[in-house]
Amino acid sequence: MVSRILFLNFVLNVKISVFIKPLQNIYLSLGSNMGNRFEYLQQAVNAIFETIGNISKISSVYQTPALGFEGDDFLNCVILVQSTLSPQQVLKKILGIEKQIGRERKPLEGYTSRPIDIDILQVDDLVKETKKLTIPHPEIQNRKFVLQPLAEVNSQLTHPVLQKKSIQLLAETEDESEIVKQSKWLRNPQKDYDVSKYNYIAIEGNIGAGKTSLATSIANDFNAKLILERFKDNPFLPKFYEDQHRYAFPLEMSFLADRYQQLLEDIKQFDLFKDCVVADYDVYKSLIFAKVTLQEEEFELYKKLFHLMHKELPKPDVYIYLYQKTDRLLENIKSRGRDYEKGIEASYLQKINDGYLEFIKTQHNDNIKIIDISGLDFIKNRKDFLYILKEIVG
Repeated sequence: MVSRILFLNFVLNVKISVFIKPLQNIYLSLGSNMGNRFEYLQQAVNAIFETIGNISKISSVYQTPALGFEGDDFLNCVILVQSTLSPQQVLKKILGIEKQIGRERKPLEGYTSRPIDIDILQVDDLVKETKKLTIPHPEIQNRKFVLQPLAEVNSQLTHPVLQKKSIQLLAETEDESEIVKQSKWLRNPQKDYDVSKYNYIAIEGNIGAGKTSLATSIANDFNAKLILERFKDNPFLPKFYEDQHRYAFPLEMSFLADRYQQLLEDIKQFDLFKDCVVADYDVYKSLIFAKVTLQEEEFELYKKLFHLMHKELPKPDVYIYLYQKTDRLLENIKSRGRDYEKGIEASYLQKINDGYLEFIKTQHNDNIKIIDISGLDFIKNRKDFLYILKEIVG
């Protein structure tokens, strides 16, 4: 069994770092002039959402003539995608989506009719040129069928090379092609996963389950206010090292007070610019862990104080418990390579899990959802992330 000192170092005084890459704003142009053109565009939008990232905006669909070759008119649009993937990774995903929809690219094929065409237009202010990819796209300023929907998505987007806004490039382009705005709109698949229908989401789970990673990803995708458990230097901690029996209770109380203060301030403070609140912990974790560290008499007193404080706090609209098999938790902990986690044993993780499940059993409401994430990797695999979102909103 992990020692009390190690336990408190890990759970109460060490903030786990989350290595999630920053989101990039990626502008993509989509076009189709074969078969059911609108349906092909919708399939592409759905696949981009499922494999690349959150779709923030979708322009109107425009009908435009084929440019550079004889062929049927195109339906075109521009979408804004937020993703942590690199441009090279995005390109690879795009080529896979095109192939999935039915496009077969051939070397030196030139301009031809195709069921789907997806181009990377711009990635924030990135300027990059390789054999396979040039960013920003070198023909943006020469294509009205790109500039019109691009200006609709973001009229103030600045071309990082030409240093002109998209609305200005549209006004200055020499392309005089006639484009016709369509009355039918493409559907954003994110609507099926929108967790912002909840005002307050609390995510819990065992050590190594990925609570902070999931909360951060949700906050990024759904404009949520993110609350991460904070850990301050505690004056009782060095005293606890010297005399565990004497200082365990004041140490637990000081951490409880800090959690209470954080949630009271952050949740009750309304943020006009955020759609909801997501936290990587619920205050009840204090009770679960205190039961492990405190003597029976101390815990009974602690529990009374806890319930008095808890009455003042807003309750989550939905409480998510990420269930992970113990062997997988140990793998996750081991892969992080942290010295202070080496002493954590399977039996200890099982006790923590039992504590959470016992708490959940006592809550007679429908706002608690247990999601089995065994075998899932929602950081590396976006489809796993979407699966979890579907479980939350379902």
